Amino acid sequence: MNIMITGNMGYVGPALISHIRKTIPYSTIIGVDSGLFAHCITQKSLPEHEVDIQIFRDVRDLDSALFEGVDAVVHLAAVSNDPMGLRFGVVTEEINQKATIRVAKLAAGAGVRRFVFASSCSMYGYAEGGERSENDALNPLTAYARSKVGAEIGLREICAESDMTMTALRFATACGFSGRIRLDLVLNDFVASALATGRVSVLSDGTPWRPLIHVKDMARAIEWAISRPAMADDQFLAVNAGCEEWNYQVAELAEAVRAAIPGTEVDINRNALPDKRSYRVNFGLYRSLAPDHQPRIFLKEAIEDIRDGLTAMGFADPDYRASSFIRFNVLGAALEQGRLRPDLRWADLGTSRPVRMPVFDAAQAANAA
Repeated sequence: MNIMITGNMGYVGPALISHIRKTIPYSTIIGVDSGLFAHCITQKSLPEHEVDIQIFRDVRDLDSALFEGVDAVVHLAAVSNDPMGLRFGVVTEEINQKATIRVAKLAAGAGVRRFVFASSCSMYGYAEGGERSENDALNPLTAYARSKVGAEIGLREICAESDMTMTALRFATACGFSGRIRLDLVLNDFVASALATGRVSVLSDGTPWRPLIHVKDMARAIEWAISRPAMADDQFLAVNAGCEEWNYQVAELAEAVRAAIPGTEVDINRNALPDKRSYRVNFGLYRSLAPDHQPRIFLKEAIEDIRDGLTAMGFADPDYRASSFIRFNVLGAALEQGRLRPDLRWADLGTSRPVRMPVFDAAQAANAA
């Protein structure tokens, strides 16, 4: 099987590639990435050593020839969180929505039979009254969430006009150690802060709900989506990917980190204004469709995984929120150096001019992720 993974040089890619190598051993893996975060490696070896073909190209610039002979496309490429979506609103729509739809059209035209889209539970936004299922109303509050909703709408239309089986995996908030770990995700940030400063600071009042999923379990869900049975009534399938046990309030996550890392202090801003991004999610559909691919890593194990991974790489930087562990900072540095254009395309170094970035509160962003 020939499997193309767009955005393979991000946070999820290393775990997914390793998983596919183990579970679909005779596959040919084709990576497609512009390389924005290629240098943000947090493991001893280059994750792409397990890729058969690596193509360095912006996902907005792909052509039909790239999809010839491809059996499945896993579309990870995206502007990846709310803070970047706020700063790069137009680009978020271009990449996360318009480019996603264009990639799917090219894939369908080339005869690709499987398309897996990394969607997000963030599209539920602010949801009172219990867990949200796939049939509940969507309430996207950010550019990132709106782009995922728009992409799903476009993908559904393409699917209705083709023979391709599409799966939109509405992932819970990612966590866990990776070959390119991000520390702008809530649980990852809490563990890093505990290790580097001995303190976890929750900038909200701690009450918002977040469903989480370990990056390795995301890979398991993608494996299922690549190979799931193609049924006439679910040729396009949007499914929440995760499990109910992973629905937590932010304060509970902080307390779990304190329990796992002795000596950690927790500071919660009980007087903070409520965070509107709060939702619990029902994962019953995923549980019924993919009983053999359910999450296997839960909160305690995830915290230990992040802790042990960071410790093994000698992590101890109390100023990590100003580092390349925060994806927003990576883009900001490239813009200031003139290596990247405001539309997040690589610049011609001979003619580009530096672009100043606004000050970014990484701690607040991680709490909201």
